Amino acid sequence: MQHVKIPQDRIGVLIGEGGETMREIEAEAEVRLDIDSENGSVAIDSVGDPVRGLKAPDIVRAIGRGFAPEAALRLLEDEMMMFDLVDIDAAARNKNDMKRKKGRLIGEGGRTRELMEELTGADVVIYGSTLGTIGTPQQVDIVRTAAEMILDGAPHGTVYSFLEDKHNEMKHKGMEYHRFPGGQS
Repeated sequence: MQHVKIPQDRIGVLIGEGGETMREIEAEAEVRLDIDSENGSVAIDSVGDPVRGLKAPDIVRAIGRGFAPEAALRLLEDEMMMFDLVDIDAAARNKNDMKRKKGRLIGEGGRTRELMEELTGADVVIYGSTLGTIGTPQQVDIVRTAAEMILDGAPHGTVYSFLEDKHNEMKHKGMEYHRFPGGQS
């Protein structure tokens, strides 16, 4: 059994209307979820295929970090799919710096985050003090590198050029990975 803690304001999303999302995760990942809505603690018990069950904690974490359940469930569609978190707070000197860095990652009108998604094919969500990514290892690595460049103060233009270069490399190698409908913006 594994335990994951998620923010209280995301418990409702994890459970879903009438428990629908929770039941879907249980069925798809072949696990049993025991959700403590008082403290956000989720116990995950594998009841079927252990490999699918191993993805369940990341599905719960992803929903807890702002992903729509449909995007989090993409982790089960391919064994290569993975979930990654970048801690914005760890790169910040103080609260104001954290807000500024988070704003730079989002970009004007959400443009920087959108470009990360469009040019890599990964799902990218900024929630609280984290940037979460769901994608293949290569997609996740590109998003993480772009995010770290921004957090280190690189100009947006430099980061956009990096993303476009990586996008063209993936396209050239035939590794372009199209996003599934239903990803959350």
